[in-house]
Amino acid sequence: MTAHAPTTPMPAPTTNRAALATLWGGLAMTILVTVAAFVDDATTRMLAGHIQASYPSYGTDEIGTATSIYLVVLAVVGGLGVLTWIATIWATARGTRWAPWLATVVFLTAVCIALAGLTVRDTSGDVGLVPVLAWLQVIPCVVGLVAVAHLWRQRR
Repeated sequence: MTAHAPTTPMPAPTTNRAALATLWGGLAMTILVTVAAFVDDATTRMLAGHIQASYPSYGTDEIGTATSIYLVVLAVVGGLGVLTWIATIWATARGTRWAPWLATVVFLTAVCIALAGLTVRDTSGDVGLVPVLAWLQVIPCVVGLVAVAHLWRQRR
């Protein structure tokens, strides 16, 4: 009979439940904020009204085209946001060492995009994106800041 050294199981990757909960919340917020633009288009039409106010000479077709372009841009930004939340959730759940770095880079990029939505002026001199929708873009950034803090705290 041969004696074997007892095997110790590999430790599971350390995860931070608070970070994961926050990341999932950020994913949900990003989806809601992205959908909000389409709900606006189907109901209150604030975006279309903002474009009409900025360009009073625009006809219905031109306003529709401009609104559609903004919706495509917001959908792409939202889709990329969803993908990056999912990638960060995956990296955090696996306990990767680079998850805080990923979250930080994504957070800084998202802040730049949100600031652009709040501040970039179009040819009319007015901000291009209706302020309500632009401020909604900030909500996932706030959640992202909390997630980044959790991830860096976990790393200590």
